[in-house]
Amino acid sequence: MALYAFEGRAPRIDPSAYVDPTAIVIGDVEIGPEASVWPNAVLRGDDGAIRIGARSNIQDGVVVHCTPAHDTIVGEGCTIGHLAHLEGCTIADNSLVGTASVVLHDARVGPHALVGANAVVTNGQVVPERAMALGVPAKVRPDAVDPDANRFNAVVYVERGRRYRHGLRRLD
Repeated sequence: MALYAFEGRAPRIDPSAYVDPTAIVIGDVEIGPEASVWPNAVLRGDDGAIRIGARSNIQDGVVVHCTPAHDTIVGEGCTIGHLAHLEGCTIADNSLVGTASVVLHDARVGPHALVGANAVVTNGQVVPERAMALGVPAKVRPDAVDPDANRFNAVVYVERGRRYRHGLRRLD
């Protein structure tokens, strides 16, 4: 993995987390226990902080950034789908942000919520607990998500991270 300190701030990665060798982690980034960061993800904590909670997974090609005014916080047990972009937002525990979706400045995704694939959660938008956000810009459907909807993803990625920590071996 490519780890970089920036202006005196260095990433902090729990020893039980998995960070793929092709991921890039810069600056004020904290990755919690059993979390995973997958190939070609970029977590750039240069203007603010990035926090990834325990057992959350940041999948392939995800971009996580922050702003001077807004840190990016991902709670525990979250799934951030392939190619998603998080920028100065908060994703609460046990939520799922779908493939190629975007969550922007000061947006808040509540616990057990779901942001659908390709959706755009705009600046300051709130997706309440157990709500679903779909479309561009995202429209919210309240009480549409089973509270256990992301549990399977979180468990699978914790185990996958363990397997990769011990079983990945570069061949060239």
